[in-house]
Amino acid sequence: MRPACMKLAKTLLVALAFTAFPAWSAETRDPDEHFFALNTGDFKAEAADARRAGKKAIMVMFEQDGCPGCFYMRHNVLNRVDVQKFYDQNFANFSLNIYGSIPIRDFAGRNFTEKSFSKSVDIIGTPTFLFYDLDGKEAMRFVGPLKEVSDFMLLGQFVASGAYKTSQFAEYKQQRTKKKGS
Repeated sequence: MRPACMKLAKTLLVALAFTAFPAWSAETRDPDEHFFALNTGDFKAEAADARRAGKKAIMVMFEQDGCPGCFYMRHNVLNRVDVQKFYDQNFANFSLNIYGSIPIRDFAGRNFTEKSFSKSVDIIGTPTFLFYDLDGKEAMRFVGPLKEVSDFMLLGQFVASGAYKTSQFAEYKQQRTKKKGS
């Protein structure tokens, strides 16, 4: 085999290993069973339940079939037990398919399908993580996958701490990175 072919074969083998075993040092579980709550289809009722449970906000992941970023998040971040525990402690977490036809009721009691609700809140790409305060007002929006587990955890800390009210996520992340390096 030629050296260039050997190098490509090794690269593919390493990539396959990381795909097959994405979190070697972290325990993982199915995000559908352990990250996302079963959606009753009524966000106003979900917010009331979240308030009673002491949660900080509602987090909705807008996704679609075939979305590489959504796949990455589900298989490398949302499947981690440490992520699941933190997000479950602080948020009611839901998933919506931006092309789905499942009926839902928004925080104001208006009826939608997943698709029409996604359009009504201007979802332009997937995955989009939209955090709502418990009164149903948008608190934070992040579009795209977060490749690092630590960044997704930091995003959750940003919202749970209320820092989103006075700063931008990029500023918050930069401040936290400086503190770690200090």
